[in-house]
Amino acid sequence: MKERFERHKQPWTSEEIQKLHAFAKKGMTLKAISKALTRSEESIRTRAKADKLKIAKKR
Repeated sequence: MKERFERHKQPWTSEEIQKLHAFAKKGMTLKAISKALTRSEESIRTRAKADKLKIAKKR
């Protein structure tokens, strides 16, 4: 079952963007970042791509 987030299509806040960058730098996985920011994996993937961030793959 897919988790649904209430924040669907909400704009990113600068705080969220900072957290995303920090999490990506730490090497967190997409799933972990998704939970931490309560955003969908797709949303994070899209934002990370726009910001040219590398998200860690599952090990």
